[in-house]
Amino acid sequence: MSHKPDAPNGLTRRELGRLLGVSAGLACLAPLTGCNSLWERQSVIPVDGWHKGVCRFCGTGCGVMIGVTNNKVVDVKGDDEAHNRGRLCIKGLATRDILYSEDRALYPMIRKDGELQRASWDEAMTLIAQRFRESIETHGPASVAFYGSGQLYTQESYTANKLFKAGIGTNNVESNARMCMASATTGYTATFGKDEPPGCYEDMDYADCFFITGSNTLECHPILWERVRDRKRSHPGTKIIVVDPRKTFTARHADLHLPIHPGTDVSLYNAMIYVFLQHNFIDRDMVENYLTFKDGEESRTFEEFKRHIAKYTPEAAAKTCGITPRDIREAAFLFATSKATMSLWTMGLNQQVQATHSNRLVSAMHLLTGHFGRPGATPFSISGQPNACGGVRDVGTLSHALPNGRLIANPKHREEMEDLWKVPRGRISPKPGYHTVQLFEALGRGDVKCCLVMCTNPGQTLPNVTAYRQGMEKAFLVVVDAFYPTETTKFADVVLPAALWVEKEGVTGNGDRRYHLYPKLVSPPGEVKSDLAILVELADRLGHGDLISARTPKDVWDEWRKISSHSAYNFEGITYERLQKERGLQWPCPTESHPGTKRRYLPGQDPMATGSGRFDFYGKHDRRATIWLDRQEEPVDPYADEFPLILNTGRILEHWHTMTITGSAPTLKGIQPDYLEIHPYDAYQAEVKDGDPVIVKSRRGEVELRARITEIVRPGMVFATMHSCRHLINQVTHDVYDPFSKEPAFKRCVVAVRRKSA
Repeated sequence: MSHKPDAPNGLTRRELGRLLGVSAGLACLAPLTGCNSLWERQSVIPVDGWHKGVCRFCGTGCGVMIGVTNNKVVDVKGDDEAHNRGRLCIKGLATRDILYSEDRALYPMIRKDGELQRASWDEAMTLIAQRFRESIETHGPASVAFYGSGQLYTQESYTANKLFKAGIGTNNVESNARMCMASATTGYTATFGKDEPPGCYEDMDYADCFFITGSNTLECHPILWERVRDRKRSHPGTKIIVVDPRKTFTARHADLHLPIHPGTDVSLYNAMIYVFLQHNFIDRDMVENYLTFKDGEESRTFEEFKRHIAKYTPEAAAKTCGITPRDIREAAFLFATSKATMSLWTMGLNQQVQATHSNRLVSAMHLLTGHFGRPGATPFSISGQPNACGGVRDVGTLSHALPNGRLIANPKHREEMEDLWKVPRGRISPKPGYHTVQLFEALGRGDVKCCLVMCTNPGQTLPNVTAYRQGMEKAFLVVVDAFYPTETTKFADVVLPAALWVEKEGVTGNGDRRYHLYPKLVSPPGEVKSDLAILVELADRLGHGDLISARTPKDVWDEWRKISSHSAYNFEGITYERLQKERGLQWPCPTESHPGTKRRYLPGQDPMATGSGRFDFYGKHDRRATIWLDRQEEPVDPYADEFPLILNTGRILEHWHTMTITGSAPTLKGIQPDYLEIHPYDAYQAEVKDGDPVIVKSRRGEVELRARITEIVRPGMVFATMHSCRHLINQVTHDVYDPFSKEPAFKRCVVAVRRKSA
């Protein structure tokens, strides 16, 4: 792909499109990516009927109208009545074609003589059940595992969780959401006692200051970015602060950009709180009546908290973060003095060693300044996958978790779920299972013999991936996916073809606690089955058919919403009938007449908040939110003479995750993200020219990329995308993880870059 400038100010056409914004960007992208064909086809393809649905990609949950003709999706457009206001990004438009990729998996395959060969469903399922049963009987329930995804429908994740934890009796249930949103979960839970954002998308329409930290929102959540820009266009005084090591397309729109060193967020947020305290930008009523302060397990007073913060002067933090004290003070002033401040963050904050600290400090800034619970005033983590919230965090498909915020380690929680699932007391193991990194280590050691992988691609997405690919090859690995081949099917003993998007029916929960119904509109190709059907059959073959009695999407949903009524995640009122009519409903929603909840912890608005004051933080025993005394730590992967640069990874507008879907879409497949952004000074030092092949090497491995010389990155830092399977950047990344969330720190490792010799 050429990078020759063909737009003003030396920008490429694609760069200009991104800088102008999503809507304008689509028009500018058209000549480059083939988007013009999208517009030409809109008016000429006959559509038999339009159906309400939801986009298949990120956690934004954009409403779409899906045009179907002769049992085939032929058109997709934005739903004017949904929260995205009829807008779709380039990936959303590409959903028209994702069902019809040449890479679709169409029939079961079993590895024989080293090769995957076509098999019948009965042969494949018989083998899977036999190997799982033998492992359980010989080595115990902990010798098998499930690894799922924030892309499975809620009914599928719920059924898998129930089968493995209440049926088989193992807590080795994990999801790829561990690698994207686990730190948001631990941050919210540590602060409020419950997971999930307290605010909603509508808050973007009222905020006068946006604090965007660790999120390239324009590219990664473009429809939410357009809503931020709507607010800025209608209220020009609205301020946008962007905290990001790179001068991203989002940062170029900022009123204030703070290009901090990766992993120094704790220093920055503490220093901003220092300014809040110094200038009395503090909500005294909040401090006195609604907050507690803790340092680890020890309670602290507000005065002790202030003494802790006194160490983080803007001058001291500026040295750590690599920015100026003035920028820190200005950011704090804009944040505190606006009428309503909304923070937005995602992987840049979550994928750090101190990610939980960073998450809870952002919430702390809102609580201390009173920017909470009002329209436009909220801390809001943006979700990466379409069902990471509804199908992982709410359902509890993580090794330490149970549904609706319950924990494996809590005996009362286990007993509650055993009663709700109607299994004997003691059936759920009291021992948490392996979290993601541990799970794939256990595969390598042979402690886990069999693993069922659904709707995800760990052969590419795991950090330090080379080490864990060996474990996948060693174990009995079953991969259920809509696409073949992937980096994970290379190691599979059995591959099962799965239905995709509107080839099956299900519910997902997106970023603002909004549940959506995905309708089944077309028949799946070949011998493809839904993930739910596969799980039900596995349950039958393993002897747990009586436990998995709900077998249709509606029946599973009805069981799940009834279970939710026994928790603060109550959405019993979100029936199938309501989901079929409405553009999503937000929980808590306890009755069928309840409209859904926009903002949590507010008596009179949140049905779970029964107190009489301004707030009721009902997730905590004392009904108060917690502010933590968090400290900046030294980096885990330190500089060395042989590794002088920091590598950061992320995404781009046109692609999603490992490109198994977007890499097959005709309008997107030509965009190859196999490049390394490097600053001109560092390129000069390494004798690298634009477009040169370069080797990026860390303490763990190396990868080849193309050099893209740019000032988007600052000197001393390089950036690569996580998308490409042709050049696996995760051969380089670090598998160290946050000690609370167990989420790997993809966003910082030290590397060396050299030009590849001829």
